[in-house]
Amino acid sequence: MTTTEIRENVEKALEEIRPFLNSDGGNISLVEIIDDKHVKVRLEGACTNCSLSISTMKAGVETTIKKYAPLIESVENIA
Repeated sequence: MTTTEIRENVEKALEEIRPFLNSDGGNISLVEIIDDKHVKVRLEGACTNCSLSISTMKAGVETTIKKYAPLIESVENIA
């Protein structure tokens, strides 16, 4: 998978997740992908103060990104 394909697949994953976050007043954006293995995202809106944001990152965001781009090793939310 090329760097461009990885980025496109991560964006597709975020598009799948976004409606769920939007329904609770939140959003997510891609910040960067490092070495085609490490994704940094930013939870926005209501997601920034939500007590479930850690669960959302692991159970929702990271799992979905890895489904679309299996080469990704880690997903991190940056404030």
